[in-house]
Amino acid sequence: MEDALASLFLGAEAIGFVFYKKSPRYISPLKAGNISRILPKKIIRVGVFVDEDARTVRKTAGLCGLNMLQFHGNEPAEYCRKFKGYKIIKAFPVKGELDLSGISGYKGCAFLFDTCSAKRFGGTGRKFNWNLLKNLDKIKHPVFLSGGLTAGNVGKAIKLLKPCWVDASSSLESRPGKKDHKKIKEFIQAARRS
Repeated sequence: MEDALASLFLGAEAIGFVFYKKSPRYISPLKAGNISRILPKKIIRVGVFVDEDARTVRKTAGLCGLNMLQFHGNEPAEYCRKFKGYKIIKAFPVKGELDLSGISGYKGCAFLFDTCSAKRFGGTGRKFNWNLLKNLDKIKHPVFLSGGLTAGNVGKAIKLLKPCWVDASSSLESRPGKKDHKKIKEFIQAARRS
């Protein structure tokens, strides 16, 4: 609650809730719903899921008043089409130069590009080589950029890649799962200056 309210006060446009139980950022749907209810309607509520059962996703989304569903696992395109009425963000780990053929079937989705890790589905706090996304301008979908973004590098990332959104989590923490409010403020200010 404290981190969500601080983020809101500092100018965040969206609040993300991680519903992946193996993440140090995991929050229960009940707690997320309690936070969501006090947020102003204009704040976008994003639920982050990893290879979750579709029924559980729908139930959680309803309980928490989610606007967007971010799928950060190995979800195929047909899975992502099951959630009518929600905006969908499909995350892709960046391993090498972007292969657009691998993402072309995800019609109607926004795409999030994050650092590839063999051990984790995002949340590494590590930056990847942004030059690998040189084909980004060919994508006709909204693009989110993630992966080790900080106040010190987000401006450069925005200028280079021109994403629709930037997404930061672990790089804005004082410890896993606990946000550093000073880092949030500096990050939002740097992103808005770009």
